[in-house]
Amino acid sequence: MPISQLYPNIPSVPQIVACTRNDQTGSKSVSGRPKVSPQLNRWSRARAVRSRLKLDRSNLRTQPVQPPEPNPPPRPLPLREDPDDAVNFDGADVRALKSIYIVSDGTGWTAEHCVSAALGQFDYCLVDRGCPVSTHLFSGIDDAEKLLEIIKQSAKEGALLVYTLADPSLASAAKQACKLWGVPSTDVLGPITEAIASHLGVSPSGLPRGASGLPLSDDYFRRIEAVEFTIKQDDGASPQNLAKADIALTGVSRTGKTPLSIYLAQKGYRVANVPIVLGVGMPRTLFEVDPKKVFGLTINPLVLQNIRKARAKTMGLSSDGRSNYSEMDYVREELEFAGRLFAQNPLWPVIDVTGKAIEETAAVVLRLYHDRKHKCTMPKISKRY
Repeated sequence: MPISQLYPNIPSVPQIVACTRNDQTGSKSVSGRPKVSPQLNRWSRARAVRSRLKLDRSNLRTQPVQPPEPNPPPRPLPLREDPDDAVNFDGADVRALKSIYIVSDGTGWTAEHCVSAALGQFDYCLVDRGCPVSTHLFSGIDDAEKLLEIIKQSAKEGALLVYTLADPSLASAAKQACKLWGVPSTDVLGPITEAIASHLGVSPSGLPRGASGLPLSDDYFRRIEAVEFTIKQDDGASPQNLAKADIALTGVSRTGKTPLSIYLAQKGYRVANVPIVLGVGMPRTLFEVDPKKVFGLTINPLVLQNIRKARAKTMGLSSDGRSNYSEMDYVREELEFAGRLFAQNPLWPVIDVTGKAIEETAAVVLRLYHDRKHKCTMPKISKRY
């Protein structure tokens, strides 16, 4: 429904006037803390800054939206400040905190991850340069009145609005309201949806993904089946089922086989992982499956030793020499054993996971998997990635 029909006499929101206050009287300084490392101090400041400002969402559930009086005299919106609410972190005042409102008529997953990816470009600034950010997610907003209430509050707070609204009427209402009230906004889904609709020559459904009442898709059940399969095949279990896997991962302990398997399974790939242990034979079925499915994982010895030491400590393993699990000589020997196995199977791509996030390793695996599946031209397959 257009915003003009909901509120025919609604005025534009006047400009918000920022309040100022003397830091000597209206702010608190953090003092008396024990001296810690600069990195830990930055993390602590980031957590404090991001959790400082809480959004009051009770009005969204209990109070109906009341249209304002027609033609009220323009005046700055009063922003109440409590002197006890301002906290100073090394000169970066919490009052400078920037808010981002994330609005979706679905789960908000798409918009939230887009905002998170974009914020990653400003890590150098968010804490060290005193420009902290607070994000608020509003999911399941399928009512125009709730949407306008959120936009009104974002105008009061000076927040940026990022939205993914599949319903064209809601998206149009959000665009009009943001323009009317001067709220900076970004429509994440709209331009992409319009481009695909133009490319395909058909109209979009206008329903949020996973909306109630819609039948569950085959893709959903495929992902559920993939997760169940992957869990059952974890750590070399049921090697007789390796042929049923879409992807088989192999590598020494603590190279990230299990989390990588689960991540890929959530994308709908049935994954099996087989550990490489020095002195233990590999299952025969691993060498019988299509080599295009198998991917080797390796890692820097020093990094692996540190990971294993932390793992041994959490498992309560003693360091009296009875276990060589995290000893450098054993680590190097096991990695060399894995390297010889990879050399004997040159069609297995070997991926170095050192310093890579699970998402990065998964991207390499899937690129190689689909390139080989569709017989795309590839570089020498035995190189490390």
